[in-house]
Amino acid sequence: MNSSPIRWYLKAQLGVLLLPVGLCLFGEAVSRKVVQMLGQDGGPWFWYGTLSLICINAGIGLMVESGLTRGFPGRKRT
Repeated sequence: MNSSPIRWYLKAQLGVLLLPVGLCLFGEAVSRKVVQMLGQDGGPWFWYGTLSLICINAGIGLMVESGLTRGFPGRKRT
């Protein structure tokens, strides 16, 4: 499996960016749900929560697939 460094870098960075986006969306969904539970109009919390789970899972998946913790595959350590 010989992938280019640019492809690896893009996968790793996209994963690093998607994870916090998903966490922020999750917080937004929770706050909207709490506002709705207090009797006010909180908005569409369900779709924010669904999108947050998609972003979190995609971010973790891309980071794991790129092997972010080991560095670029095939790079020799000295």
